[in-house]
Amino acid sequence: MAVFVSLALMAASVVHAAPAPDSFADLSEKLLPAVVNISTTQTLKNSDRGMEMPQFPPGSPFDELFKDFLERHGQGGGGGEQQVRPQKVTSLGSGFIIDPSGLVVTNNHVIADADEITVTLQDGQAFKAELVGTDTKGDVALLRIKSSKPLPSVSFGNSDQMRVGDWVLAIGNPLGLGGTVTAGIVSARSRNINAGPYDDFIQTDAAINKGNSGGPLFNIKGEVIGINTAIYSQSGGSIGIGFSIPANQAVKVVQDLQKYGKTRRAWLGVHIQSVTDEIAESLGLKDHNGALVADVTPNGPAAKAGLKSGDLILKFDGKDITEFARLPRIVSETPINKEVEVDVLRDGKRLPVKVTVAELPDDKDLEQAQTDKPAGKQKDSSTGNIAGLGFSVTAVTPALREKYDLPSDAKGLVVTDVKTSSAAAERGLRPGDVILEAAQEPLKSVADLNSKIDAAKKADRKSVLLLVQSDGALRFLPLKVDDVVKDKDSKDKDSKKK
Repeated sequence: MAVFVSLALMAASVVHAAPAPDSFADLSEKLLPAVVNISTTQTLKNSDRGMEMPQFPPGSPFDELFKDFLERHGQGGGGGEQQVRPQKVTSLGSGFIIDPSGLVVTNNHVIADADEITVTLQDGQAFKAELVGTDTKGDVALLRIKSSKPLPSVSFGNSDQMRVGDWVLAIGNPLGLGGTVTAGIVSARSRNINAGPYDDFIQTDAAINKGNSGGPLFNIKGEVIGINTAIYSQSGGSIGIGFSIPANQAVKVVQDLQKYGKTRRAWLGVHIQSVTDEIAESLGLKDHNGALVADVTPNGPAAKAGLKSGDLILKFDGKDITEFARLPRIVSETPINKEVEVDVLRDGKRLPVKVTVAELPDDKDLEQAQTDKPAGKQKDSSTGNIAGLGFSVTAVTPALREKYDLPSDAKGLVVTDVKTSSAAAERGLRPGDVILEAAQEPLKSVADLNSKIDAAKKADRKSVLLLVQSDGALRFLPLKVDDVVKDKDSKDKDSKKK
C-alpha cells in the first residue's frame, strides 16, 4: 500500500511541473546570433617567458649547442645576453550582446590583461572591441563594438525565479569550436565555490567546457539568467557540474560599468566569519545563524554606528543572515548611503543598530584604514602557561615585536609556545599569534585569560572564545577548555603510580 501512495504523490507533483520541450531548435535559432566568440591577444614580457641560459663548463659542446638553439628561436644574443623576442599568446572565450548598439557582456577573466580583444559574430563578422569596464570581484566585463547596423541582442531575465529542475540552455564557444548549444537543468542554487566575496552561483548540468566562460545561460523563454563562469572538473572537461553568475547579480554590475566604468557597491566595514559548533557553544547559541564580527574597520560605516568585534549580525535591512556568506551579498546589493537597521546579538542580548552604508573603497584605501588603528596601552608584563592547555603567552614587549614582526601598536598577549599535542595546536594557534580578547573581553594580563578559562569551566562550557590576530588578520578561535595537556614529567609520574 505504501508503494502505491508514494507513486500517487509523485504523479500528483508531476502534473504541476512545466512540460519538457519537444525541441530546443526554434529557441536556439533565435538566440545563437546574439552569442559571440571572444578572442584576446596578450604580449608576454621577457620576464614572463625568457629561458635562462644553463651554466656549462667553458668550451663545453653543450654551451654552443644551446646558444644555437636560442638563436634559431629568436632568444639568443651576443655576449651571453638574452634578447627574448616578445611573444603574443591568444585565449578564447564567449560573450553575448545585450544592446543592438554593440554592448557585449563576458567574464573579466576572459579579457584580463589583454592587449587586443576581438569579438566574432555567428556570421563570421569580426570587430575590435573597446573595454568599457571590468569588475574583478564579480568576474564581469563589459565591451563595446561598433557596427554600421543594429546587432542581434538578448536581454536579462529574473534569475531569482529559477527553480532547481528548470530547463536551461548554455550557448558559447567551447574549446574554440564556435556557437555550440547544450541543454540541461538548474541543479542547485546559491552555490559558494570560493571564487570571490559575492559567490551565489547557479549550478547546472548543461555541458560547459573551456571556452564557454562568459557565455549566457538561458531559460526556456530565451532570457539570460546566468553568465557561465566556472566548472568543476578533474580532467578539464565537462562532468555536468557548471556554475553561472546569476543574472540579478550581473545586471547591477553591468549597469554600473556602463554608467561609471566601474562597479559601485555598498560597504559595511566589518570582517566576518562563520559560527561553528564550538563558537556557538562558547557563546551559548542554539543555532549557527548569523555572521560573527571579527574586526571592524576604523572610521567605516559599522564603526561609526557602534558595531563591535564579537557582535553577531542576525539580520540586515530586514533580511535574515542564515549563514555568514550571505551578508556580503546582501550588503553589496544595498543602495549606497541608505540607512539600514542591523540586528545584532551582543552579550546575550539582541539589539537593533542603525547603519548608513557607504561606497566600497578601493583596496588600497581599505588597506590604509587597517593600518591606521590607534595604538593600545602598555600591557602587564606577566607571562605563563595557560591553565594547562598546552600553550604559553606573555604581554607584548619590544623584543617580541621584533622577533615576530608585530606592528608597533600591537596589544594583547603574545603566544610564545604551543605544544604539538594540544587542542590549541589543533585549532591553529601558533607562536607569534596575539590574543586580544577572551569571552569577548579585552585581555590585560595572563591572569585575565586564566580567569576567563576558569569561568568557562565553571559554566560547564566546553570552550572559550578567543579573538586572535594572526599575520595581521583577526579571527575568532574557540579553544577547548576540557582538554588538559600534561607534560612529560607528569606522564611519567602517572605511569609509576600505576
